[in-house]
Amino acid sequence: MSKQQTVSREILERQRLFGAEVRHLNEDHAALSGAPRKAFVRTYGCQQNVADGERIKGLLEEMGYALTEDEAEADFILFNTCAIREHAEDRVFGNVGALKHYKRRRPSILIGLCGCMVQQEHVAERIQKSFPFVSLVFGTHVIHKLPEYLYRAYTERRRIFDTPEMDGEIAEGLPVHRDGSTKAWLSIMYGCNNFCSYCVVPHVRGRERSREPEEILKEAETLVAAGYKDITLLGQNVNSYGKTLEKPVSFAELMGKIQQLKGDYLLRFMTSHPKDATRELMDTMAASPRIARHLHLPFQSGNNRILAAMNRGYTRERYLELIAYAREKMPGLSITSDVIVGFPGETYEEFCDTLSLIKEVEFTSLYTFIFSPRRGTPAYELDDPAPYAEKSRWFTELIRVQEEISARRCGAMVGETVRVLVEEETKNGQYQGRTQGNIIVGFEDKENHIGQFLDIEITAARNWILGGKIIKNEKGE
Repeated sequence: MSKQQTVSREILERQRLFGAEVRHLNEDHAALSGAPRKAFVRTYGCQQNVADGERIKGLLEEMGYALTEDEAEADFILFNTCAIREHAEDRVFGNVGALKHYKRRRPSILIGLCGCMVQQEHVAERIQKSFPFVSLVFGTHVIHKLPEYLYRAYTERRRIFDTPEMDGEIAEGLPVHRDGSTKAWLSIMYGCNNFCSYCVVPHVRGRERSREPEEILKEAETLVAAGYKDITLLGQNVNSYGKTLEKPVSFAELMGKIQQLKGDYLLRFMTSHPKDATRELMDTMAASPRIARHLHLPFQSGNNRILAAMNRGYTRERYLELIAYAREKMPGLSITSDVIVGFPGETYEEFCDTLSLIKEVEFTSLYTFIFSPRRGTPAYELDDPAPYAEKSRWFTELIRVQEEISARRCGAMVGETVRVLVEEETKNGQYQGRTQGNIIVGFEDKENHIGQFLDIEITAARNWILGGKIIKNEKGE
């Protein structure tokens, strides 16, 4: 038995029974109207939200809904929300408000919200008071109860709100509707124990809880057998994986087990926290050709005082030591990161420490954000004397520095031959995929090799996007 709670078989069976009832209701609807009920799911935010959205879609399909990409034709509209920045919440509120006219024209449709944003008490209260046409609101810990919520919504015809405050549970065996056939998300753990002073995730996702390695291996084996070529292991902090298990298993050990599965595939992972990143992980990556030579390791700030105020749990020196060891073991490793500009109280001189770290590491690319205060976090209460306009100037300076580095690094790849997984056809008729280092490459592909690995010679560099041509094999293919 694990230290964390898991959803019991009895509860999951109860939800399956509710799901069967909803399916019967949907079948009756289809018999009367001549068409199945359609469901529209829009997911905002991180890859973990996307993975949650795929499970929601799997549940909906099991209940007899047809999935649609057009919210105007949907009978059930669900927004799976994100709380990481204020802008994300504003977008959701704006888009939800726009649904009012759908409800006015078709009173029978159900409109719902779920995910991180609604797990916040003040947000749930606002929805309840200001958006009366929203029928269903549920939090991050109770996705498995969607069948019950829908059954009650149809039979009781009243609004349902369920955003329990809890550490969270793991629900195994939920159906999954994969959005693609080439790339797949594989959640290995949920929640976070780090409590970075600016971050709302531990408050909306609950405490860390790891899936049993046997369950993860079983899902990974299913994905490989189904032909998925790019599998990303997900967690708020994958480096903490296994700490809540009765028999602890490190993340490096889990990766080592997964990469032993036979097949032609590539393993990735995110997000990785520097506080818990280990040399063992770098050694495991270096030893396996099935693990991508890409490390996403968010540093957030290059200044030790700011890192301490952020409660990040490491120093600039510790971060650079990890990077040096990783590159020693994996020359040519692609490193990406996250950066927050303008944390409360940050000075320009402290921001310059971030710039110097960027120049020293030379990241492939960065995900950069101006600080966004989140209610309920310690940073929300801090004095923040630097005006937004000044932070914007710092942000622009950082972008310029990183763009120069990205252009130089990508330019140095011209003439190299790299292995690329072909992902999709673009609007201009070309195809594109990604290198092991997570760099986009565009090229002509007259044979349409989507879902296959190809050797591509890099012929052009456009900042962080590459152009290339397919290298013919010995058969001329």
